Amino acid sequence: MRKHDSINPAIAGEGTGHYTCRVQKDSWETVSSDRHFANAHLEVVTDHVRTPSRSLPRTWTIVHRKAAVIIAPMTRNGKIVLIRQERIPIRTAIWEMPSGQIDGPSQETGDQVALRELREEAGYELAKDGELIALGHYFTSPGFTDERGYFFLARPVESSPNYVRDESESILDCRAFTVLEIRRMIAGNEIRDANTLSM
Repeated sequence: MRKHDSINPAIAGEGTGHYTCRVQKDSWETVSSDRHFANAHLEVVTDHVRTPSRSLPRTWTIVHRKAAVIIAPMTRNGKIVLIRQERIPIRTAIWEMPSGQIDGPSQETGDQVALRELREEAGYELAKDGELIALGHYFTSPGFTDERGYFFLARPVESSPNYVRDESESILDCRAFTVLEIRRMIAGNEIRDANTLSM
């Protein structure tokens, strides 16, 4: 194709049966934004956004949430520590891995938050010879929120001495399970937390 030949910027390959959007990376433009609600944990806005593939702005209501960490604590004998926590939005208590929002001091790293949540929620800490391994991140529900979760594997972990559970955490139980037990719990619909299932 010669340089002066034109291509429809929205569709390439027309007539071949293949339609590929021509997207210019990072060419997202927020035309306007209306804030509806905000508190310490989230913000709800309606944005009018011009995307890389569309010239006309699209309107979308978005929940902005702080990033979170999810920790898979593994004991020296290969068991995974789960907590059973009451979750008000779904009106039930569920088994899940320790997790929490990154909402501490701005200089606090994801690693530090992960270790703090591990101690506060599960009562465990990294052993002296242990390692905290970052396993990447994912978007929890990209259709309505920009929240992302950062996965960590902590191994080996051991019980924190003199640990007292904070009653405000709504954590009812904390136990170590074998991988086989966790697979059975998933198959039996006992584990329904997306973070834990993703990990």
